[in-house]
Amino acid sequence: MARARSVPDETVLAAVRALLARDGPRGATFAAVAREAGLSGPSLVQRYGDREGMLRAALAAGWEALETRTAAAIAAAPPGPKGAAQLLKSLGSGAGADELAVLASGLDDKVLRRRAATWRGAVEAALAERLGGGRKAAAEAAAILFLAWQGRMLWEAAGGPGIRLKDAAHRLAGTPEPVADM
Repeated sequence: MARARSVPDETVLAAVRALLARDGPRGATFAAVAREAGLSGPSLVQRYGDREGMLRAALAAGWEALETRTAAAIAAAPPGPKGAAQLLKSLGSGAGADELAVLASGLDDKVLRRRAATWRGAVEAALAERLGGGRKAAAEAAAILFLAWQGRMLWEAAGGPGIRLKDAAHRLAGTPEPVADM
């Protein structure tokens, strides 16, 4: 009879992603993950085979969590440019920027790269739906807003100023921007 796992995979894979965020890919060794998760190195080898298998499993679990969060954010975002900005803000809030940076570290893997492209397509489709306009124009505006959001997260992480997503969404949708309260 197999022994019950004392540390669930979710905990181990979250530890791998935390190490990737903190120390980069070189920091996510079997020894470091074992320390972080409270397991032995041989237990990790039994579970994941090798370091690449462990990293791939951690990143796949990260994409699954992001896809779940994205579906909830899409469902909660109202129509219109304000909803488009709200959607992106909810995806980038909290550890969102760090999470995306960690997930991007695995884009050399074909399967994870396809998963990333599918996720981006879902986000852009939701943005296009909220921005409205013609089908082609909305898709182009959504792609621009997505890229502006990615750039904003990059520069904010570096300590620079970011753009206001709500203003960008209104400009791209061709709707008047709300007047700021005085």
